[in-house]
Amino acid sequence: MIEGQCHCGAVRWTLTIEPDWLTRCNCSYCRRAQALWAYADASQVTLDYRADGVVRYLQGDRTLAFISCKACGCTTHWEGADPAAGGRMAVNANMAEPSAIEGLRIRHFDGADSWEYLDQG
Repeated sequence: MIEGQCHCGAVRWTLTIEPDWLTRCNCSYCRRAQALWAYADASQVTLDYRADGVVRYLQGDRTLAFISCKACGCTTHWEGADPAAGGRMAVNANMAEPSAIEGLRIRHFDGADSWEYLDQG
């Protein structure tokens, strides 16, 4: 289990699995957010925040919503544009204590151009 929270603690998440790897993406949003994504099924993530305490940002093809704390601005996770549909999502592992993700492999994803991992899986 890995837990994370934004800087002010208003948005918290718990990942109930240990991911095989974390993903660093270079797309226009992720490189600005400096996110380190841990992907999971929505059923494997518990979220804790007030609905009016976050900003949902839909960009590009509007299929993903990046969620950021309204108070401190940290991007904590992304989910499908319709979170009620469940499915795949990701939490920003940079919101966890460094010791909680220490030793997990980091893969680099080219979200800017090729949409492929730049390293071998």
